[in-house]
Amino acid sequence: MSRDWALSRFGSKTALCAMAAEPEYGPALRARIRPLMTGVGPVEAASAVGHVLAELKAAGDLPDLVISLGSAGSRTLDHVRVYRVSNVAYRDMDASVLGFPKGETPFLPGSAILPLMEGPRSVPTARLATGASVVSGVAYDGVDADMVDMETYAVVRAAARFGVPVMGLRGVSDGRTDLTELRHWTDALAEIDLRLAEALDLLHDHFTPAATEPA
Repeated sequence: MSRDWALSRFGSKTALCAMAAEPEYGPALRARIRPLMTGVGPVEAASAVGHVLAELKAAGDLPDLVISLGSAGSRTLDHVRVYRVSNVAYRDMDASVLGFPKGETPFLPGSAILPLMEGPRSVPTARLATGASVVSGVAYDGVDADMVDMETYAVVRAAARFGVPVMGLRGVSDGRTDLTELRHWTDALAEIDLRLAEALDLLHDHFTPAATEPA
């Protein structure tokens, strides 16, 4: 994997920023970060993030956190608004016919819903569900979450192997109407690029220790 990404610094913390696809990486984000572009879907995300974190661990350079950012779908949240992910579920996992709770990976207790790292309080929070399908229309009826994406759960699981926490930042690009063509997703990405950049700017203060007055 070519080194076309770089670790970012927010205040006192170093971060590996991870995004799925080039269309989400607009000029505002380009002025701030050089993310790892993982590819779309949980398999690509887990593979890419796991590979890079293994390289960084070998070099003694693991980041303080991973930031999973990009777009998401929701039929209830505000369009083009950015939300910080409070927790994430794996909506594809269903071994319930074998007696496991839906969403829980067999023989991996506690895997159904994973908490994510805290962030700036001014960014609203939402529950996220990750899966390998694009959700549209009535498919939202089967999702127990506020929004959906295709990578964050996989990023969290990959990062957990290295003891690195994950923060999730997602801008709502679609969901108010059915998706029937690509532009129904891409039309919102320019605005989401700006909003994600604003959220990243907040991280500098969030991770900067408050100055203490001398005694």
